[in-house]
Amino acid sequence: MTVRVDWRSSCSLTGTVLKWLAVPLAAPLALAVFDGDDPLPFLVAIVLTGVVGIALETLSEERSLGQREAFLMVAITWLGVAAVGAVPFVLAGLAAGPQSAFYGGLGGPVNALFESMSGLTTTGATVMSGWDFANQSRAILLWRQLIQWLGGLGILIVAIGLLSSLMVGGAQLMETETQTRNVRKLRPHISDTARLIWGLYVGITVLAAATFYALHLAGLGPNMDPFNAVSHALTSVATAGFSPEPGSAGAFSPAVQWAIIPFMILGSTNFVLLYYVTQGGYRRPFESQEFRFYIGALGVFSALVVAILLLDPDVNTGLESTIRHGLFNVTSLVTTTGYASTDFDLWGPGAKHLLFLCMFIGGMAGSTTCSIKSLRWLVTLKAFRRSLFTSVHPEAIRPLRLGDEVVDEETVRDIYAYILLTLVIFFLLTIFVVVDAARTSDPVGEFEAMGASASIFLNIGPAFERAGPMDNYAGFSVTSRSVMVIMMWIGRIEIIPVLVLLTPAFWKS
Repeated sequence: MTVRVDWRSSCSLTGTVLKWLAVPLAAPLALAVFDGDDPLPFLVAIVLTGVVGIALETLSEERSLGQREAFLMVAITWLGVAAVGAVPFVLAGLAAGPQSAFYGGLGGPVNALFESMSGLTTTGATVMSGWDFANQSRAILLWRQLIQWLGGLGILIVAIGLLSSLMVGGAQLMETETQTRNVRKLRPHISDTARLIWGLYVGITVLAAATFYALHLAGLGPNMDPFNAVSHALTSVATAGFSPEPGSAGAFSPAVQWAIIPFMILGSTNFVLLYYVTQGGYRRPFESQEFRFYIGALGVFSALVVAILLLDPDVNTGLESTIRHGLFNVTSLVTTTGYASTDFDLWGPGAKHLLFLCMFIGGMAGSTTCSIKSLRWLVTLKAFRRSLFTSVHPEAIRPLRLGDEVVDEETVRDIYAYILLTLVIFFLLTIFVVVDAARTSDPVGEFEAMGASASIFLNIGPAFERAGPMDNYAGFSVTSRSVMVIMMWIGRIEIIPVLVLLTPAFWKS
């Protein structure tokens, strides 16, 4: 068989990304030295990613990617970075001893890779217990936060910025990840676009950290110290969800929880729209049908959950508290951030089922969010409404529009296929989790399995019962956790880049 994909170029450019991963690893290394903790986990990771990255770079001097090579590079880059990201967790777990979630044996490396992949894919699901939060170093906790920040838009934009200087089609990679077709229109050169998006991402992160710490200085966030302020800024904007606190956002005051909400919304807003806002186009987001749909979904689901909680005497703890918890947790799940302001697993069935539906919405295309995304739902609803109209008026020709743009029929069919494929994979993963739990004589309930499967595949983080917001995924078997690692990877890069690699036509036609 003649291979028609230049896999050497893909691997070589993946090596470039891995080589530069040493830069963010230097931050927790410096913190470990400052705190007097063991720097070895980060030194080993830096040496490993540097050596592997440079070795892969030597595979090819070609600096151009076709569509196939771009698909391959996206897929293997996420795997490579997740593998390197797991190294500090493995070594820290071995040093911490048998109580650590990352301790050796088969469960150790699997847990470390689970935590790393969860971070990189901005899933926010964890295997860490309360013991780990209390006994792991601040450097390890910072690395958890950083790898999520990189997984938002960070690692993608770093890759584009580096690859564009090598005359690589960075826009292809960005469009593969963000499904944003107009990134080329922002700047004449993709390298300028990369710097622009990177600047927005960094700027919002700095603003979030400053806001959180200002609340601390004002006495409104007693435990939102500089470390927590930076940590939560990194994962709020990345819509990621890891927290150095085992109680997630519930560990902080109401003022801090209110402050986190707008940054989750910003992180799940199309960065192209945010760019136009910085240029004075303040009305531009509200001219976007997708943005109005996305904000409308947040408002409707929040109102419904708050109404249910107000009617539940076991949950209603006062008007402000109920509104805050309802809005916070709906926003967290719709934006796929995965923070929790309270243990929503203790809420009644009505509220929990609405939260479950929130997992399937997602934020806007071209943002840091995951899940199906509001743009696809908007197109699907418009197509469904058109189908109803043409059923009554079969002779009518009615193009589907988003604003002034006509959506071509191939795109509509692709969106239908994507949503169907997402739901099929979700149900298959649910069945696997149920069957595997029965195999290990540790059965799970159907809603518990559905929540965990949706949360993992759609990159949400917390779910219900053993996967609840105040619990962790260590209760699932090693086999289930291993499959979940793969599902987080496939879900984050939106299925297609992985599935096309499995087709013979991709390699030889």
